[in-house]
Amino acid sequence: MRIAVAGATGNIGALTVAALERGGHDVVRISRSLGVDLSTGHGLDRALAGVDAVVDVTSAPAAGHAETVAYFGTATRNLLAAGERAGIRHHVLLSIVGVDRVEGNAHYVGKREQERLVAASPLPWTIVPATQFHDFAAMVASWTERDGVATIAPLLVQPIAPKDVAEVLAEVAVGEPRGRYADIAGPETQDLVDMARRTNQARGHSVKLVPTWSAILGPDMAGTVLLPGAGARITPTTFDDWLAGQGPDRTSVEAP
Repeated sequence: MRIAVAGATGNIGALTVAALERGGHDVVRISRSLGVDLSTGHGLDRALAGVDAVVDVTSAPAAGHAETVAYFGTATRNLLAAGERAGIRHHVLLSIVGVDRVEGNAHYVGKREQERLVAASPLPWTIVPATQFHDFAAMVASWTERDGVATIAPLLVQPIAPKDVAEVLAEVAVGEPRGRYADIAGPETQDLVDMARRTNQARGHSVKLVPTWSAILGPDMAGTVLLPGAGARITPTTFDDWLAGQGPDRTSVEAP
């Protein structure tokens, strides 16, 4: 199959491209750095010519609610419209577990708009909700780090390995459209603060972590809000497995 990956130069995008190529598929990489701009639609028709399926793993720059919704909305509308013109048979969107249960986070608000547009599209679609990635905790701590101190929300999560997300997306893309797919998650629940501490330790980065709620990760994410629902698909890689591959040269690169 000929499959396009939107967001192909990001962490999850690159892993998804690799998983598809291992399966023998012809992959078209979509990224602004490669001359295809979702925010304007420039290059999309050319990129999607002859493509059977699209996998959208794009993220949005940090911004407020209105800006994030506008960014996701514009990019998704352009991608869906180009997909319709190209006769795409399957549009796959990576989303987030619990996206409909969190109000205060701009990224979640934007992802809900993205989901809404995909579900309303005439294209056959599958939405794959994933839990936070294994590198999420350290990345969140890095957002607030100042003078060796960082705040981080005391969240309960069931993190998933980025490579496992990519494998699921590759599998879904070559299959029949499924509508809303089961939640996908790693095998174990974890405390976000402890995850950040252990990741930084493995990477040789010394920082004092202060558990606290913030405008980005607020108490509306507390308890079981971010955990997978019944019937979730559990992927094999544990946080300990992933952590064993970390070192001083590794940094977080992508949000969930």
